[in-house]
Amino acid sequence: MRRTTRFRQLIESPEILLLPGVHDALGARIAERLGFSAITSGGYSASATLLGQPDTSQLGMTEMADYYSRLCDATELPVFADADTGFGNVTNVARTVRTYEKAGVAGLFIEDQVFPKRCGHMTGKAVIPLEEFLAKVKAALDARQDADLVIMARTDALAVNGIEDAIERAAAAREAGADLLFVEAPETEADMRRICASLDGPCLANNLDAGRSPILTPEALQEIGYATVAYPTACTYAVAQALEMALGEIIRHGTAKAVYDRMYDFERFHALVGLDRLRAREAGHQDAAHALLERRGATGKPRDAAD
Repeated sequence: MRRTTRFRQLIESPEILLLPGVHDALGARIAERLGFSAITSGGYSASATLLGQPDTSQLGMTEMADYYSRLCDATELPVFADADTGFGNVTNVARTVRTYEKAGVAGLFIEDQVFPKRCGHMTGKAVIPLEEFLAKVKAALDARQDADLVIMARTDALAVNGIEDAIERAAAAREAGADLLFVEAPETEADMRRICASLDGPCLANNLDAGRSPILTPEALQEIGYATVAYPTACTYAVAQALEMALGEIIRHGTAKAVYDRMYDFERFHALVGLDRLRAREAGHQDAAHALLERRGATGKPRDAAD
């Protein structure tokens, strides 16, 4: 089954889908090993990982597409991608969708912020006119080659124009054909309930740690009406803390021994990244080559070939 088809089925399933945010191929492998059904990764973590910078539109479209291709190569799980504002007008949106599809993503979202955008839980956001946003959504839908590629419409209008405008924008995007809807940064559970009750389509919740929205359990979010929940920052924050801990031990004591109980060891890490499978594949190819030469004989010709 194509990953796009699988992801669409997971979104449409009655059970809420958990989307952990991973920011590198290693995280994708770990998420798959632990049993998650799909993963996501946003510009927030990508900017931090690739640039050591905040989420302020510093990464270009091709950089992001290359980033997602690495995640898709590392796992069989569906990958849900952040396409920001589409990196320009409707023409740029169409190219973004085609390029992300080639990278292997199972879905992506387009948002209505003014470029350069900000993290959805930062202050100082601005949004484009609704007509321009809907044109981008339509461009994304028309550009996809795989009809099962999930296109999500995200609006940041709640913090700018209020909840009524945010709901209106999401509803219009759904009418335009968006598969999934995301009203960013509601600040109360009551607003979350109103959003889900007002929209005729599956909605995404965003459990951004220490952000503006309430952090609720999957069960509570499903009861409210959400189809999926993303955890965009937890892994990135955890990795940053772990790196600081290990590096702090090294600079203070010259060794990381004090934190060995919180680290992978040599062999366990090799198992995580699949070294044994890689060596077995190498040996299989070598054996096949040896067998071929055996069949051809010492002269390099097939044994039954005429002189």
